[in-house]
Amino acid sequence: MTNFIPIFPLEIVVYPGEKLNLHVFEDKYKQLISECYKNKKPFGIPPVIKNKIAETGTLVEITKIVKQYDDGRMDIATKGISLYRVLEVINSIPAKLYSGAIVKHLSNEEDSINKHLQKIIDGIRELHKLLHVSKEFNKPDDELKSYDIAHHAGLSLQEEYELLCLLREDQRIEYLRRHLKKIIPLAAGIESLKKKIQLNGHFKELKGFDF
Repeated sequence: MTNFIPIFPLEIVVYPGEKLNLHVFEDKYKQLISECYKNKKPFGIPPVIKNKIAETGTLVEITKIVKQYDDGRMDIATKGISLYRVLEVINSIPAKLYSGAIVKHLSNEEDSINKHLQKIIDGIRELHKLLHVSKEFNKPDDELKSYDIAHHAGLSLQEEYELLCLLREDQRIEYLRRHLKKIIPLAAGIESLKKKIQLNGHFKELKGFDF
């Protein structure tokens, strides 16, 4: 199915099911949010990567206007719904300050059970331990999906977008598995290097090498 949606390009990736709070201060987006909220319509958040609007984005619904300021600024709560692919960006819309896009809505597999997911969750916790980071998933492990943990895995914006473009749960889990396989040894190496630097200048008790 294709249709027109208003768009709010941002330098972030939003996943389906993700809750996102936004502070809206630009006139064009104040207009966009006001109209979408009044008409109970969703809008699109296409990621901006390297100063370009990406092709795949997330349809988002406004769940609440948390606060409205005297000058029209707003704090809003939103939630990702589904994915779309941009067919054409419409930069100028009559009587509107914001832009829009003709999009194709994408079929996306989210609910399949993957036997490797727990290993991914454990790997992310290992990564956090190495980096001395404390973050909670806010769901029991058996309820987590790839979208729930992707932002916790240390992905770059480009990598988060690459995961967004994968339309099957098993593909997303495999992407995260490969990422962790690469990044955990790097993080462990950095931690080891930090310890070496901290020890520099201190008396060391080292066993001599027998030859």
